[in-house]
Amino acid sequence: MKKQANSRQCFVCGVENIRGLHLSFYETNPGEVCAEVTVPETYQGYPGVVHGGIIAAMLDEVSGRVFMGGDPPRFMFTAQLSVRYRKPVPTGKPLKLVGIAGKDKGRIVQARGELYDSAGTLLAEAETILAEIQDNAMRSFGMQPEDWMVYPDQEQKI
Repeated sequence: MKKQANSRQCFVCGVENIRGLHLSFYETNPGEVCAEVTVPETYQGYPGVVHGGIIAAMLDEVSGRVFMGGDPPRFMFTAQLSVRYRKPVPTGKPLKLVGIAGKDKGRIVQARGELYDSAGTLLAEAETILAEIQDNAMRSFGMQPEDWMVYPDQEQKI
């Protein structure tokens, strides 16, 4: 398993975002990325159930990351995200995110995101169409090397 880089302030993976999820992503197989998370009650919709927007954000992130491996990484913008909520996603319980690469048409790619409980039950899934960000666009964001790097594993700060 190869750990992917994190950003500093991303809501999903930002290591310094005090309100973020602080997820770490790992390349488990070619075209597959995984992360584990236990979502705290802070991010609930109904009592004990993760808010749908948080679920969508996690599926969006894991989908985009399947194409980020490599040197240099491929950064993506989400062009379309279609989420299917299958079962209520519990807060305070271990969950697993899986991203799976689909078609790669160069600048436009497709991917899937899946969210499972600890028993392996599929709780939510997403189909994603992503567009690769051009190098000059990344530079225009003012991204610095420390904004995207592999940080050592540590406990989640949520």
